Amino acid sequence: MSAVSWAEYAAAMPDMAAAGHRLLYQFGPGLGYLATVRADGGPRVHPTCPHVVEGDLWIFIAAHSPKRSDLDRDDRYALHTFPCVDVDDEFYVTGRAERVDDTETRERIRRGFVSNTTPEEILYRFTLERALLSTYAPRPAWPPAYTRWKA
Repeated sequence: MSAVSWAEYAAAMPDMAAAGHRLLYQFGPGLGYLATVRADGGPRVHPTCPHVVEGDLWIFIAAHSPKRSDLDRDDRYALHTFPCVDVDDEFYVTGRAERVDDTETRERIRRGFVSNTTPEEILYRFTLERALLSTYAPRPAWPPAYTRWKA
């Protein structure tokens, strides 16, 4: 399956991408749960600070983090937004992560982040293969309305 940039996804699904962006940034900095694949094949989930900068989805990850080791070994990921305060809307993307070691790119992208980064963190660009947006009526509500996208 081919993976695309955030900008390409947003061009194909502007309303869905805008809703996903709002959910990623609902608390100020980008916040989400990043799922990676451990060396034994099991899932690993950690909170992280994703940001959309220059038409791509980026995350800085600590050099000693298990997430970094996971992504360097197996580039597949899933990213899910934090829960909302007033409604149960959710946004989820999957795709591939690419480590970016170029100093110029790293500094340019870092300036676009709302959250803090450190010089020891490693930059990853996340391309998208699939996205799912679940929107709910006011609580309690079931089922949600689903919007799906695939590259």
